[in-house]
Amino acid sequence: MTASDADPALSDRLFDLRWQRGRPDLSDALGRLYHTPGLLDRVHALLRRHWDERPDDLRDLDLVRDLNPGWFLGEQMVGYVFYTDRFCGALSDLPTRIPYLHSLGVTYVHLMPCLKPRPGDSDGGYAVMDYRQIDPKLGTMAEFEEVCRQMRGAGMSVCLDLVLNHTAKEHAWAVAARAGDAEHQALYRMYDTDEVPKAYEETLLEVFPNQAPGNFTYYGDLGKWVWTTFNEFQWDLNWENPEVFLRILDTILWLANRGVEVFRLDAVAFMWKRLGTQCQNLPEVHDILQAIAASTRIACPAVIHKAEAIVGAKDLVPYLGSGRHTGRVSNLAYHNNLMVQFWSSLASGDTRLMTHVLGHYFPQAFRRACWGTYIRCHDDIGWAISEEDAERFPPMTGPGHRGFLANFYNGTHPGTFARGFDFQSNPETGDRRTCGSFASLAGLEAALLHDDPAAVSAAVDRILLGHALIASFGGVPLLYMGDEIGLLNDLSYLDDPALAHDARWAHRPPMDWRRVALAEAGEPPWSWLLSGVRHLMAVRKSTPELASHVPTTVLEQPNPALFALRRPADMRPVTCVFNFTEEYQGTPAEVLGIDPNEAHDELISVAPMAFPDGQVIMPPWGRAWLRRVADS
Repeated sequence: MTASDADPALSDRLFDLRWQRGRPDLSDALGRLYHTPGLLDRVHALLRRHWDERPDDLRDLDLVRDLNPGWFLGEQMVGYVFYTDRFCGALSDLPTRIPYLHSLGVTYVHLMPCLKPRPGDSDGGYAVMDYRQIDPKLGTMAEFEEVCRQMRGAGMSVCLDLVLNHTAKEHAWAVAARAGDAEHQALYRMYDTDEVPKAYEETLLEVFPNQAPGNFTYYGDLGKWVWTTFNEFQWDLNWENPEVFLRILDTILWLANRGVEVFRLDAVAFMWKRLGTQCQNLPEVHDILQAIAASTRIACPAVIHKAEAIVGAKDLVPYLGSGRHTGRVSNLAYHNNLMVQFWSSLASGDTRLMTHVLGHYFPQAFRRACWGTYIRCHDDIGWAISEEDAERFPPMTGPGHRGFLANFYNGTHPGTFARGFDFQSNPETGDRRTCGSFASLAGLEAALLHDDPAAVSAAVDRILLGHALIASFGGVPLLYMGDEIGLLNDLSYLDDPALAHDARWAHRPPMDWRRVALAEAGEPPWSWLLSGVRHLMAVRKSTPELASHVPTTVLEQPNPALFALRRPADMRPVTCVFNFTEEYQGTPAEVLGIDPNEAHDELISVAPMAFPDGQVIMPPWGRAWLRRVADS
C-alpha cells in the first residue's frame, strides 16, 4: 500500500507542492533543450504516475530529506564502492557484510554495474541490455529491493550505475531499431552515409583507441552508420530527441521506487553532440542534468545524483553547478583532479602543481552539492594535466610530466616503488593511462616482493596518506573495495577470455576475506591498514569541521614537499597538512594561519601538537589534522 491509498488528499497536496517548487527549474531546462508542444504535460503525468506508485517507506524518507536537503553533506558520510560478485558473491549474500561495512563507518554503498548487461564483453557492465532487470549472476530485482531495504535500515544509501550516453546493441530499443522501426531508430544517432560521421570524426577524440578506434560503426544489415563512442556494442542515444529524455526519466523513477537513493549517471559528458566540437561537456548536458534533478526532486526527493564526468579541471566544476545551473544539477561529482594530483605529487615529491590546480580552478564550496573524493576506483587513471598548468613549474611540461607519471606507475622509471600497467596508449599523442590497485601503485607490492620491512611501512603510510586526504579535503570519501586491506594487482583476469583484453581488471580483484580475518587478528601490514582506515573515518565522523558544506581553502606553501588546506569552520578551523616525501619536512605555523603560541590538537593521533621554533614538522608521508584547543 502507498500513502496515496491511505490519504489521497495528502498525497495530492505533497505532489502539487513539490511540482510548484520544481516546475521552474524543470521547464527552464526543457525549454532550452526541446521545442516540443505538450512535453511538460507529459513529464508531469510521468512524475505523477511514479509518485502514486511510490512505497510508503520511501515516501517517509522523502519527507525526512525534504526537511534536511543537505543530508549527504555531513561529516558522517563515508562511501564504499564494490562489484557485488567480487565483494560477496550475490545480492542475497550482501546483508551478511553489513557489520563489516559498519566497522568502516560506511553510510553509502555503490554497487558497481548490476543491471542486466549484454552477454560476453560488456565494458565491465556498462553495456546494459535491460535497465529493469538485475544481472542474473547476481540475483533478481526482488533481491535487489530487499538489499535496498536492509541497507536503508542499516543507515546506508544504495548507489546504482545508470548509463545515460548509450545502451547495449542488444537492448530492446536497439533491437527494434535494427529491425527497421523508425521510432526506435530515432532514439539513436544513425546515419545513412559516412559523410556526417567523417565530419564529426575530424574533432572527436577516441576513448579506447586500442580496442575500439573511431566513434562510428557501419552495420550492413541495418544499412546505417551508428554512433558508438565507447565500443561497437554500445550505441549512443540521441538526446536531441525528447523521447529519449522521457524514456530515461521513466527508468530513473522506476528504479528509485525500487529503493535506489543515489544514481551514478555514467558517461554524462558525452550525451550531447555538436559538429565541430569534441562532443564533450556541451552546455546542453547540464540542462539535461538539471531536468533530471528537478524531476526527481518532485517525484522522489530522497534521491540524489552523482555525475560521472572524468574531465579536465576547467570542465569539471559545471557538473556540480555553475552559472545558471548553480544548485540545480548533480549533487555529487567525482573529483578526478584530486586523484590525479595525489598520484602526481606522490611520484614527484613536489606539490606545487597540486596546490595550483586544486586552489585555482575549484570553488571552495558548492550549493547543495559536493565532491566524491577518491584515490582509486574501478577505472584507469587518465593523466589529466594540461600543458598550461605544467609549464608554470619549469622544467616541467605537460607531455613530459604525463610521460614521467605513466613510466613511474608502470614500474619502469628508475627508483619507482610502483607496480602498475599502461592502458590505452595513444601513439598519436604519446599519452598513456595507468592501471593498478592502490596498494600496488603505492609500493606495497614491490615492498612485499623484496621482503623489505622499511618499504612495507612506507607503502602503508602512503596508502593512509591518501585516505587522510580524501577524508578531509571536502566531499564524500569513497573507499574502493579492498584498499583498506591492501589488495594487490590480480593477474588472474588474463585467464578469462572475456576480460583478458582489459587491463583494468588487474585492479578489480575479489575481496580477500581471509586477509580481513588476518587484519582483525592484528597481522601486519594488513592490520595497520584496516585499523588506520577505520580510525581515519571515525575521526572524520566526529569532526564537524570536515563536513562537506564547510568550504575548503588550499594553502600556498613555501615548502613544495607539503600540501595543506584549511576547513574554515565557524568557531575553530581545521588545518590539514600532508607530506608527500620520504623525509621529515617543516613549514612555519604562521604560513598555515596557525598561532604557534596557542594549544592545538592533532586529531588523527589524538595528541597535542608541538610547534618547535614555531614550525609544523611532518614525518615522512605524514598527515595531520590540526585544530585549536577550545577555550575552557
